Amino acid sequence: MDKIKHFIYDYLLSIGSTEAAAKYLNMLGLALALLIIIFIIDFIIRKLIIGVFSQFASKSKTNFDDLLVKNKVPRNIAHIIPLLVALEFISDVFYDFADFEIVVERGLKVFAIVLSLWIVRSILNTFKDFFKTLPNLKDKPIDSYIQVFMIFAWIIGICSAIAILTRTPFINFITGLGAASAIIILIFKDTILGFVASIQVSINDMVRIGDWITFEKYGADGDVIEINLATVKVQNFDKTITTIPTYALISDSFKNWRGMTNSEGRRIKRAIFIKQSGVKYLTDEDVQGLMSIQLISTYLETRQSDIKSYNVSNQINKDLLVNGRNLTNLGVFRKYVDSYLKHHSAINKDMMIMARQLAPTSQGIPLEVYAFSSDKRWENYEYIMSDIFDHLIAALPYFDLEVFELPSSGGFGSV
Repeated sequence: MDKIKHFIYDYLLSIGSTEAAAKYLNMLGLALALLIIIFIIDFIIRKLIIGVFSQFASKSKTNFDDLLVKNKVPRNIAHIIPLLVALEFISDVFYDFADFEIVVERGLKVFAIVLSLWIVRSILNTFKDFFKTLPNLKDKPIDSYIQVFMIFAWIIGICSAIAILTRTPFINFITGLGAASAIIILIFKDTILGFVASIQVSINDMVRIGDWITFEKYGADGDVIEINLATVKVQNFDKTITTIPTYALISDSFKNWRGMTNSEGRRIKRAIFIKQSGVKYLTDEDVQGLMSIQLISTYLETRQSDIKSYNVSNQINKDLLVNGRNLTNLGVFRKYVDSYLKHHSAINKDMMIMARQLAPTSQGIPLEVYAFSSDKRWENYEYIMSDIFDHLIAALPYFDLEVFELPSSGGFGSV
């Protein structure tokens, strides 16, 4: 072995070279030879390991091994043996240069740490991709946990590298960092907040990937597509992406529509504003005319009979309609709306159905529809709601009612 290490050195001396030049050229020759050997070993092992992994992945039923290949785990592992070879023979290359040997050896050890981090990152990314394929975990914030592990791994790796370069025992180096803990906490404040928030979001099941959320403070209204340690990405319905700090999910208020999507229907809550001047009592002739509307004919017949019996038994003077009990066109229309909703094929009959009158406003009397559509898909939901209100607005004139509208500039006349 000694002859091999000094082959170039001895040859140069034999042809009249100086001793110093012979040593340097001998070192460079051995370094070049070692690099070529390492490159060949790395190439062969990389091809061998990747080939074996790929063959195994193609034959196995699980996709975990496919993800290992995709995330370059075999490629990174293949670098371990060439690195060990380099560490083993580095002392022979720098046999005559102890200072160079120490520097290069430290550099290789630091590279070993970096390589270990690459391997850990590849494996963690493989687990992340695999977990996202599982139905029970695909909506969980896996990215956050992977990032936490990687942060700790990088911290340990960086501390180890600094300890190697400064020739300080790792334990002593970590102990020395205690004095700088306040600065470290300040630097990683957002990371720590994000980590705590990710845990709380996961434990409390506040947000999942795929949830529709509305976060007015950040202008977000759409589906959650990613949850990681620092941010939550929301794809809005206009296809823009809004980024929200993860800790904002526990410090601010937002709306999660998951309860609606998991329920049996999507709520319809909208009002028609009816002109107050059109509200009136119904005469017998008016009631008789409205009995042609099938949805309320039975109701009108029964209700009108009860009202007449009450007025007769109490000797009510019906010369004025205001006396006694009477039907109003607004009340009958409200009953029509209720009956129409209960007969509508797209309304969930097992959930709340109500037509209610709200407090009068300066813009008329709000008559609100409160019901739930069976179809929760946005496009179909909007179609169902529009269809209902198209019908109700068109039905208003049959009850001598009008929708309130602010007059246009042409409705005021000249001054």
